[in-house]
Amino acid sequence: MASNDPDREEEAVAGDDEDTGAQIAPIVTLSEVAVTTGEEEEDALLDLKAKLYRFDKDGNQWKERGTGSVKLLKHRETGKVRLVMRQAKTLKICANHLVIPSIKIQEHAGNDKSCVWHASDFADGELKEEMFCIRFGSIENCKKFMETIESITETFGKSEEKESEDASAAAGLLGKLSVAESKPEKASEEATAASVKVEESSVAEKP
Repeated sequence: MASNDPDREEEAVAGDDEDTGAQIAPIVTLSEVAVTTGEEEEDALLDLKAKLYRFDKDGNQWKERGTGSVKLLKHRETGKVRLVMRQAKTLKICANHLVIPSIKIQEHAGNDKSCVWHASDFADGELKEEMFCIRFGSIENCKKFMETIESITETFGKSEEKESEDASAAAGLLGKLSVAESKPEKASEEATAASVKVEESSVAEKP
């Protein structure tokens, strides 16, 4: 039978909300897990939001790889720079390759917020030649991305040229040293040959 007494109804509600002091232990205990991204030894030179596409040769069309954050990361020890892009929600890698002097980046025809380039990419766990197109939310971000890539490739290009020149100079020096060392050996051989001839002539003159 329902009660019309508001005081009794308030007491019942209060009884339902009363803290009994009981504690319920969780069924599963979760421990903290350290997550590594592989970027711990690298510093970000650039970090921008963008949408990435790759060119499908078989279908002869651009296919979306994902929307997320594209980074240019420089390794603290080796100095090498790589481009890494992860999808925003899943954090799946959709681009992962070194930025080397052979990379030529250019603005995409008809869209000043996009640019294209070729690279040997490792996003799928194996090296594959890919053609990428990336689109930014603004012209400024696209220009910043292109200028940073060009600056990195130019710097590494000059470094490789200097290393090549140093290697050539070292090879030339080693060549000169080898020639210089061979001259005394040749002189010694000539002196030995002359001495043998003198001895032979002396023997021939004896009665």
